[in-house]
Amino acid sequence: MDLVKTEQAPEEQQITIPDILPVLPMPDMVVFPYMIIPLFVNRERSAKAVDQALAENRMILLISQKNAAVDDPKAEDLHDFGTVSVIMRMLKLPDGRVRILVQGFSRAKVEFYDESKPYITAKVQPKTEPQVIPDSIELEAVIRNVKSSLEKMVSLGKNISPDLVAIAANLDDPARLSDLVASNLDLKVDKAQEVLELIDPVERLRRVHDLMAKEIEVLEVQNDINTQARGEMDKSQREFYLRQQMKAIQTELGEGNEIQEELEQYRTKIKKSKMPQEVTEEAERQLGRLERMHPDAAETATLRNYLDWMVSLPWSKATKDNLDLKKAQKILDEDHYGLEKIKERIIEHLAVRKLKKNSRGPILCFVGPPGVGKTSLGKSIARALGRKFVRMSLGGVHDEAEIRGHRRTYVGALPGRIIQSIHQAGTNNPVFMMDEVDKIGADFRGDPSSAMLEVLDPEQNFAFRDNYLGVPFDLSNVMFITTANMLDPIQPAFRDRMEIISLSGYTEEEKLEIAKRHLILKQTEEHGLKKNQVQFTDEGIRAIINLYTQEAGLRNLEREIASVCRKVAKQVASGEKKSRKIHTDNLDQFLGRPKVFQEELLKRDQVGVATGLAWTPVGGDILFIEATAMKGRGALTLTGQLGEVMKESAQAALSYARSHAKEFGIDKDGPSAGVTMAAAMLSLLTGKAVHRKIAMTGEITLRGEVLPVGGIKEKVLAARRAKIDTVILPSLNKRDLEDVNETIRKEMKFIFVDDVQSVFKAALLENKPAKVVRGPRRLRKTAEAIV
Repeated sequence: MDLVKTEQAPEEQQITIPDILPVLPMPDMVVFPYMIIPLFVNRERSAKAVDQALAENRMILLISQKNAAVDDPKAEDLHDFGTVSVIMRMLKLPDGRVRILVQGFSRAKVEFYDESKPYITAKVQPKTEPQVIPDSIELEAVIRNVKSSLEKMVSLGKNISPDLVAIAANLDDPARLSDLVASNLDLKVDKAQEVLELIDPVERLRRVHDLMAKEIEVLEVQNDINTQARGEMDKSQREFYLRQQMKAIQTELGEGNEIQEELEQYRTKIKKSKMPQEVTEEAERQLGRLERMHPDAAETATLRNYLDWMVSLPWSKATKDNLDLKKAQKILDEDHYGLEKIKERIIEHLAVRKLKKNSRGPILCFVGPPGVGKTSLGKSIARALGRKFVRMSLGGVHDEAEIRGHRRTYVGALPGRIIQSIHQAGTNNPVFMMDEVDKIGADFRGDPSSAMLEVLDPEQNFAFRDNYLGVPFDLSNVMFITTANMLDPIQPAFRDRMEIISLSGYTEEEKLEIAKRHLILKQTEEHGLKKNQVQFTDEGIRAIINLYTQEAGLRNLEREIASVCRKVAKQVASGEKKSRKIHTDNLDQFLGRPKVFQEELLKRDQVGVATGLAWTPVGGDILFIEATAMKGRGALTLTGQLGEVMKESAQAALSYARSHAKEFGIDKDGPSAGVTMAAAMLSLLTGKAVHRKIAMTGEITLRGEVLPVGGIKEKVLAARRAKIDTVILPSLNKRDLEDVNETIRKEMKFIFVDDVQSVFKAALLENKPAKVVRGPRRLRKTAEAIV
């Protein structure tokens, strides 16, 4: 066996190191030369390596593992640089483990490992440290820095033995000093291995000094944290002491118990409410003010009211959405007949929520005439979603403080109606309906529409700040639904934040189904009637719809049904037990004479009278345009409340009639403010009657082109209610018929025109022209609506 000699200090005894040594893997530590440490040996292979070392020369190679989690390390799991150590003592424990006391001796590099034996062996090459230049100024400086850093670490609380500090203070050998300090720095395995593999003592000492500097930084930060924590603890103890003193004083004055109990209740409620951090800090700050304030001070009532609002708001309380699409569809169908587009929009929202939990709710705006079910639809949506429902009417609101709340400096200040409604709901994600947004006012007190911009903007309402609360409240989980009768009065920026969904009037068939499914059941229950005490036939319901109501919605229909139920309730209460069946023959006994007369419609085709269609805020309507001729100077006279646009249209039509007089066989003019006025005036001038069963709508240009108009569905429904079977529409409005019920499209005839001549051809009856009288043209509009 070859022996390698290493040069030691003159005072050290020379020891020969065999070139083949048994290996003891170290899972989570590095042993340095001259380091004495006890070790427990648990692994079987490691125990056999110890036995072999004791049987030979008590020398063993201590090598750290690359991965401490490996329980049975192989050669590839070990570093190739370790410490040759001497086993000083060995003790076998009753549980089979072996305890040894080893001392590091010399660094050694592994040339190769041998795993052929029951334990791992290695061929080693001991590393001799280079000679250090004595009395070097640089070396002296590094040694002093290391010793100074060691003392500073002790002063900062590092757990280092005083004996170790004393030994280091007397060491001037950089090799021994670096290994001594490194072994007591609690280094991670990779850092300690890095120090072990540095052969040059001076370079190694510099590296150890760098590691000490980082350790000192960590200790300083740790001390700062401890000092801060100790300061907070001292502050808490001081506050507790002062609070106990205050409690004792208040007890002597007879006013302590109730106040302290109230303050503790507020503290408990603040914790239970799970407020955001910013809100919690503000609530605790106001609670501290209340605690320091005299109980009889005037401001205590204001602070109590404020804290009551803060702890009772649903900061983190939310209902769980019903994401069962079939169940939601069933609920919507139960509550409302028709309205397929709106139902589909709600189901789409639920589908998105099912796929993405944190999606923001839509901001819908239902626009339609009164009585079409806008508000009740909001309640149905809340029931389908499984959410709470709150409603706020904005009609006539003029003060911005109604939305944002009053500042607490005002007497009687309260949060705005938004926060009040959220408080009423008890959850932070209700379905929030805002009715009549088209009737919001504005004056010197502010513009509520502008305040609503923050509420209905998904990019802002996550931090809605009420003036009374003074802290942000998250409204992004709320599903806002607004309602309006008209879009024009709504501020453009306000309207831009909403998804507009139009609800037009109901057809006769839809009203019939709604009455049978909802209205009759509701009114019989409200009047204490049983199902067998009153029965409505389909003919009776249709008669109520056509002879007693004329509306786009259902309110008057419900009132008439309620009137019937009252009459029946009176008879039942008087002792009559027979069942009542409501039909066309006995309807007048309950509702009196019809309120809508069919005689109001034209009984025959007339010259100079055309039937027009109009859109109004309460749905569609028909109107009659009459034209007559009289002696005069050829002037055009317009009667009725006509706007500037209507007057301009009439003049434009007059110019068109003059330029095409020969085509129609007349020697005078035929104007129109829209196709209906043109048809009425041309009928007068040509003597040809207008078909009474034809209604029309559209605007014309000077060239006689027919332009598209809006409100087609409402106008068609109005024609249907008036028993008109043919409607003339602009060609560009053909796509708008998709919104009309398919049954109505099949039952009615639609004529699409591009120019006025097509209107005349379809509407005027071919008969012998009547004699016309020269003179001024007079145009009369019998309904106050725009064609």
